[in-house]
Amino acid sequence: MVVAIKPAATENQVLEPFEPVEIAQDRCKGCGLCIDACPKHVLELNGAIVNELGYHPVRLTDAAACTSCALCARVCPDAVFAVYARPRKV
Repeated sequence: MVVAIKPAATENQVLEPFEPVEIAQDRCKGCGLCIDACPKHVLELNGAIVNELGYHPVRLTDAAACTSCALCARVCPDAVFAVYARPRKV
């Protein structure tokens, strides 16, 4: 009989929350094209911040709902998005 034992090092690991989209807010011009393109509606302009260019940059509102479809990155004229795939479950 074979018994699998979970290593002690992984038992108490705290997983960091996954951020599927990284946004270069310093380059965002707040055009809103990504907001319109997002099928899950998880992007919005951040009215609390004005970047050095004088615009309200976009922000991710719900990382858990984001599917990493990358439509935001495809329509962005300033290439401010880096989209990451979710880690695979073992």
